[in-house]
Amino acid sequence: MPRIQTVLAANRGEIAVRIIRACRELGLRAAAVYSDADADALHPRLADVRVPLGPPEPRESYLNIGRLIDAARRAEADAVHPGYGFLAESAEFAAAVRDAGMVWVGPPPEVIAALGDKATARRVAREAGIPEVPGYAEPGASDEALRAAARRLGLPVLIKAAAGGGGLGMRLVEREEALAEALRAARREAAAAFGSGGLLLERYLPEVRHIEVQVLADQHGSVLALGERECSVQRRRQKIVEEAPSPFASPALRARLAHAARAVAAAAGYVSAGTAEFLVDADERFYFLEMNTRLQVEHPVTEATAGVDLVKAQLRIAEGEPLRLEPVEPRGHAIECRVYAEDPARDFRPSPGVIRLLREPAGPGVRVDSGLREGWQVPVAYDPLLSKVIVWDRTREDAIDRMAEALRRYVILGCRTNLDFLQAIVGHEAFRRGETTTRFVERHFPGWRPGEPLLALAAAGILEALREAAPPAGAAGPAGPSGARPASDPWETIGPWRMGARGA
Repeated sequence: MPRIQTVLAANRGEIAVRIIRACRELGLRAAAVYSDADADALHPRLADVRVPLGPPEPRESYLNIGRLIDAARRAEADAVHPGYGFLAESAEFAAAVRDAGMVWVGPPPEVIAALGDKATARRVAREAGIPEVPGYAEPGASDEALRAAARRLGLPVLIKAAAGGGGLGMRLVEREEALAEALRAARREAAAAFGSGGLLLERYLPEVRHIEVQVLADQHGSVLALGERECSVQRRRQKIVEEAPSPFASPALRARLAHAARAVAAAAGYVSAGTAEFLVDADERFYFLEMNTRLQVEHPVTEATAGVDLVKAQLRIAEGEPLRLEPVEPRGHAIECRVYAEDPARDFRPSPGVIRLLREPAGPGVRVDSGLREGWQVPVAYDPLLSKVIVWDRTREDAIDRMAEALRRYVILGCRTNLDFLQAIVGHEAFRRGETTTRFVERHFPGWRPGEPLLALAAAGILEALREAAPPAGAAGPAGPSGARPASDPWETIGPWRMGARGA
């Protein structure tokens, strides 16, 4: 297979920046696409080639296969990386890329079709002998069939989008009279997010942990498990804090989960990076949920503990290289916090706005994956995820302390964020004890409001950032020959992916 020269990042925000940086480190040309709402965003600024897509609406831009293929041709790309979300798990998009003569950086379309649809994935897992959550997952099931299945399963049940993840299209139904409207709302949301309104049902298991296993698989039949991640801290079934390894998993459970993840991948003929997700109860019984046929938002915690760059690995696998990695034992502990433009005190309402001041934390063991820059308008058309803070340290206790300090030093002015809510989570004693089931937020933070200590910490962080931004008295700063300040290199000033790049 010929070597890849130019990669189109068919996405936006922090994941597009992440792909661009990996390409840069591999010496590849990176191309970016952008909607009208993202014309001044960071990811097109950092790419070697920038191609406009059109209106902000996802169906007219990031979900428009024809426009994306045309953009790849205009950029002279020979490979397309979909990131996560949008069309990352679209077999149709993967096939269109392949039919256009380009390399799809991900599993083959046939595998995406088999595993990207949760109903089919459950059947693959069942045939591989892996237990699954009781549910109903028939392709194309009507609302009438889903209502009948819910009555057979017994309430409460979870309605889930068959074609996607990230909590989109998901509804918890506890009363039968609420079922019809929940199905309609879930179909609308799933169709808007993934281009498909297909749904399935699962029995709701309230006291469980959400644990997933990262796998890499090459084109030669090798499958490697890179350890598990705990993703139980969620709000509205959307992950907000993830860590690796799981503070709950025993060595025996870890080995069983890794075996199950490899079995599902091998049974499906998997290629590239993927994630097998499980629910685990207090007795270490686990149930297969789904296989994510893409890079996960939380992939950095695995990179930190396994010492593997997953995006680079995806690109090398796409070129046909065999895996050369030995089985990995996790080292140290990593935690990721997702930073959203939303107001936790107002039911997590999205909070778009112009970024007036941005100071990202840095230092040993601190990484920020970000699509932010000062002066950028956070758009209303997309998911409000702004960035991710990732920390690593030798022990979980040290990693928690490092994360608490990193969040304290993170300053974003211009839109409301969940930074103070994240500080409350990592500072909670139940979190420190590792008591993190999927009901953690529901149990410990009902009706949460920021208290005075958190507000004081936020104010202190802002004042510290302003002091750091102000030049010493009488200092003029660097200037060019004409006396004008030179244009800065955004790679040097923002550093969207760094681990200990410079002292805090």
